[in-house]
Amino acid sequence: MTDTAVAIVGMAGRFPGAPDLRTYWANLRAGVCAITDLPADDGDAHPDLVRSGGYLADADRFEAELFGVNAREAAILDPQHRLLLETAWQAFEDAGYDPRNAPPDTGVYVGGSPTGHMVAAAADPTLAAEFGTMQVRTLTDREFLAPWLSYRFGLTGPSLTVQAACATSLAAVHVAAQALLLGECDTALAGGVSVESVRPRGYVHQDGGILSRDGRCRPFTADADGTVPGSGVGVVVLRRLADALDAGDPVYAVLLGSAVTNDGAAKLGFTAPGVARQTAAIVEAWSAAGLPPSAAQYVEAHGTATRLGDRVELSALTAALGTTPDSLGTKRIGLGSVKAAIGHLDAAAGVAALVKVALMLRHRTVVASPGASRPHPDLAGTPFTLPTGTAEWPAPADGPRLAGVTGVAIGGTNVHLVLAEPPVPAPSTVDTTTEVLPISARTPGQLGTIARALAAVLRAPDAPRLADVGHTLRTGRAALSVRAVVVADDPGRAADALDAIAADPGRAADAIADGTTESAPLTTAWLNGDDVDWPPPAAGARRVHLPAYPFAGDHRGALTLPGTPTATPAESAAPEPAGDDGTPEPAGDPTAAVLALLTSTLALTPDDLDRTYFAVGGDSLTAILLAGRLHDEQGLDVPVELFLEQLTIRELADRIVGTAADEDDALAALLDEIESQP
Repeated sequence: MTDTAVAIVGMAGRFPGAPDLRTYWANLRAGVCAITDLPADDGDAHPDLVRSGGYLADADRFEAELFGVNAREAAILDPQHRLLLETAWQAFEDAGYDPRNAPPDTGVYVGGSPTGHMVAAAADPTLAAEFGTMQVRTLTDREFLAPWLSYRFGLTGPSLTVQAACATSLAAVHVAAQALLLGECDTALAGGVSVESVRPRGYVHQDGGILSRDGRCRPFTADADGTVPGSGVGVVVLRRLADALDAGDPVYAVLLGSAVTNDGAAKLGFTAPGVARQTAAIVEAWSAAGLPPSAAQYVEAHGTATRLGDRVELSALTAALGTTPDSLGTKRIGLGSVKAAIGHLDAAAGVAALVKVALMLRHRTVVASPGASRPHPDLAGTPFTLPTGTAEWPAPADGPRLAGVTGVAIGGTNVHLVLAEPPVPAPSTVDTTTEVLPISARTPGQLGTIARALAAVLRAPDAPRLADVGHTLRTGRAALSVRAVVVADDPGRAADALDAIAADPGRAADAIADGTTESAPLTTAWLNGDDVDWPPPAAGARRVHLPAYPFAGDHRGALTLPGTPTATPAESAAPEPAGDDGTPEPAGDPTAAVLALLTSTLALTPDDLDRTYFAVGGDSLTAILLAGRLHDEQGLDVPVELFLEQLTIRELADRIVGTAADEDDALAALLDEIESQP
């Protein structure tokens, strides 16, 4: 490996047919096509409507409470923002880092697609009046995808929203890797999201267009007839390889080099691809990796299955890697495109492909693209072959397993990445010890899900060492309110205790197996909800990939033209402001009016009235909006700084009314003094 290598240490994603990467990999191995068909609808009027797509299940769900977002704000927040926040959380956990204590010098490089939700929000005058134009824009515009991640996770590295159409997420990975190598950050989040609509719907096929006539995508085959739209999200955590190895980070794959080019004007039209600059991107990426392009054993192509797109991409790959099979001797290079399995995910297409290849390299396994049984005749004159089944990836005689990943965009942007299998870790020197395995979640049900998933991992044939599991759980997970702990010196006994927690998560506090006097004070403190400083891990312990947090948020809906939020239980009826005894405040009480305004704007429940403004999801922009509404609707002039104080909502309402009254008294005294002057 070179000094300029970058490690992929964490990954998370949700793709059609796959709510997590374990399912994604299982589907890829099994050759599952997750492009699905909707039932016919008598209301379909367009004769060329194709009711197929790569649909993302539960795309409107969001566990807002975990991020300090109130229910009303969560309904306005674009589904892409919601999904990206949750996926970034899981990516941090997958890398073995606590999302609430992630490395602060982390850069963020992500992008997204245009959404119907964003358009509806911008067109809704009611939202603008209630929340302010700027607040609505920050919650819905894809321009703020990266800054929201930096803000919610407390990340102080560069924060850039990268946009390059279909090549967005691969371009984001390239920019992130360059930032790491330049020292602009030490850790980077990179990826993309695309959810044009949370509701499954078809598309209209047009002759000569890029969309498939029959709702299936078959890149580089004799049956190729276009692509199929899809939705998804993917995020990778990147670190310089040397830093990752020193820190004991888990490594999926190694990014050896990357390059970005543009076709310029040397093509048929703005939307058409070009051969020359695609070739240049591939050659430059492999040159940056210090390797000839012919060293590739597999290439994950952009592969839209359009006649022009596939032909141009195949020509570029052939020009870069070898003109004929004979030019590479007997070697044949595997070729595939994940679009055959999940559709074209637009801004998230590249990261879906990258995650696929990283999993292939980690598992030393080549998977086939669905529908690849009839390769296009043009492949016969190239060094490429379409895998037709899942098989072991043979180890080359002269180096690591190597793959290329290509992304191509309307507008001419071409991206190519060079990936290598992860280095084999040194043998473990960790002695078998008693390990403390703390777990936590926001609800008992989620705690049970975590316990069940961990038990399965510990029982698997390739189970990680117990010391590594304990180290990862103690340092790589946020401490949430519902907790349990297992203390054990054997993976089997630890799994049994975790299964007991899963069976009855409501009694999780009693599930301590093989406890020791040394760990008892800390485990008791943990179960009591205290902050715990766990002792240092055993020498040689490493972070490992473990199941990430199982999000289970409410359905938040999405905005649609003409622009009203889909009602959810949390926002369908704002609670009536109540007094300390639980009874409604009398009409005409100014404090009750202020409480009503705070309650409706922040979607508060009665329990929220005893929490602080920021604890219920308030922020500075909303504070400015509230100050403006208090002035316009109730004639109260309130300094914005008042919202920054550590006051409960009830106390804040009292102070707002009191501050305004104090100002009125001061003004009256001043007028009295002036009038009394001779």
